[in-house]
Amino acid sequence: MATPDLLFNLRNLFYLGAYQAAINNSDVPGLDADAAAERDTIVFRSYIALGSYQLVISEIDSSAATSLQAVKLLALYLTGDKEGAISSLKEWLSDSAIGSNPVLRLIAGTIFMHEQDYNEALKHTHSGGTLDLHALNVQIFIKMHRSDYAEKQLKIMQQIDEDHTLTQLANAWLDIAVGGSKIREAYLIFQDFAEKYPMTGMVLNGKAVCCMHMGSFEEAETLLLEALNKDAKDPETLANLIVCNLHLGKPSSRFLRIDMLQPLLSDLICRDKVFPAT
Repeated sequence: MATPDLLFNLRNLFYLGAYQAAINNSDVPGLDADAAAERDTIVFRSYIALGSYQLVISEIDSSAATSLQAVKLLALYLTGDKEGAISSLKEWLSDSAIGSNPVLRLIAGTIFMHEQDYNEALKHTHSGGTLDLHALNVQIFIKMHRSDYAEKQLKIMQQIDEDHTLTQLANAWLDIAVGGSKIREAYLIFQDFAEKYPMTGMVLNGKAVCCMHMGSFEEAETLLLEALNKDAKDPETLANLIVCNLHLGKPSSRFLRIDMLQPLLSDLICRDKVFPAT
């Protein structure tokens, strides 16, 4: 008889962007040491997603497991200590004792993707080993405009677990990147998430981007305003609302929050992440 996956619900909350819910529901009984470490990693990554970088930095000390130290590096990087974080990251990756740690490799891929150094990111993620790493590979290849390689990574994920939340998300990301008739398929994936799980800003944005690709800007605006009610500072929601309002001929100046949009400005300019060209 298969052992129940005690962290299934917690992972799903994190993957779908329900970060506060993941934190609130992290007190999972009956975890062994490895599962407890994974639980802590998810919780601290959730705090990072909510912008609570300093909390992560102060809570994770030097005696913590490698996976948590890696998460702390991401928090340090996002606070602006990029040089220090990347220096430590490279040092750890070259250490044969910990360099193959999957969370360390995941954080390395995430940081180098932020740096737009995609080849360096792939050097640490391309061999995969976990669905998280394969999903990150899909994102990186999409950013490189190599949907063919992204599709190969998706097929690996489908062979591992076709119904896994990350596999479905990666499928939707690739469908949006490919465009055309695939947009409808991506919309149905996000709709399925909306029916199965509590609605999150991530799912609302996913549906909205699909709607914009299909020319349904009014529906997209409704979805994005719902996402804005959940988080008025989310840069992806704000950026998508700007694009949506431009197409609707509505003023978008109230959504131009430069402090919030900074992480997406380069993507917004080329309409790459926010509203990729079909």
